[in-house]
Amino acid sequence: MPDYQTLSLEVDADGVATLTLDRPDALNAFDLTMARELAQFFTTDATADDIRAIVVTGAGRAFCAGMDLSAQGNVFGLDESVRPTPTELRAHLADPSRHPEYADGVRDTGGKVTLAIHALPKPVIAAINGPAVGIGATMTLAMDIRMASSAARIGFVFGRLGIVPEACSSWFLPRIVGVQQALEWVYSADILTAEQALAGRLLRSVHEPDELLPAAQDLARSFVVDRSPVALGLAKQLIQRNGAVPDPLEAHVADSLAMFYTSIGDGKEGVAAFREKRAPQFTGRASELPQVFAD
Repeated sequence: MPDYQTLSLEVDADGVATLTLDRPDALNAFDLTMARELAQFFTTDATADDIRAIVVTGAGRAFCAGMDLSAQGNVFGLDESVRPTPTELRAHLADPSRHPEYADGVRDTGGKVTLAIHALPKPVIAAINGPAVGIGATMTLAMDIRMASSAARIGFVFGRLGIVPEACSSWFLPRIVGVQQALEWVYSADILTAEQALAGRLLRSVHEPDELLPAAQDLARSFVVDRSPVALGLAKQLIQRNGAVPDPLEAHVADSLAMFYTSIGDGKEGVAAFREKRAPQFTGRASELPQVFAD
């Protein structure tokens, strides 16, 4: 693993990685370096097969206090000399050689991070240990599960700054809490207590501060010990993608292929272990998932 400037990483014997946002003196504020390192971790480093699940938390008393607004110039790192259009940005995404300046000068940095988290075929759990505001809140929406300390405070405060929700949160947040709740939180730009976020179904659970991280790590461990990485990875993809397809037949196609390939892979060991009343020894790798979708 590389040496990070804004992150720290520990991986235990069960493959549970604890990724810590590590700028405690700045309340783990999100800057361009952290954006690059998070995108690299979830795109590249976290694909290593010795990492089975990831718990993300913050160093010190905050999870992430939002974008670091102390930077000079455009604090979001965007190029103010260009005037991009939807057509041009889509052309760049299809072919990065077109409008290459859009890669860093136009694309939302938080969105690059959440797209990378969303694409990783492994469980990702947010352990929100303190304030999580702006990108500190929206980055967690791409994670599979959000757990919080009773000291956590969560805010979608973009309206106070005259900007919009980012990091693909307009896609994630309504799917988690519903359109009405998402709009209320975005319109009001209020800071939510952990209990309010739990009542709004943003959080799975709320814990005492010193119990949060062990609880998140234990949950992650329960997902991966004696579990097939291939089955887990495919299950995540199926649930994420098939919930948005227009017809259940599309889910049937993907399910059928996933069942076929797992049945001739780790499924054989799983059935044998069940019959023999022993723990399974799965050999499949999340880095080698079979293709079950057309694109």
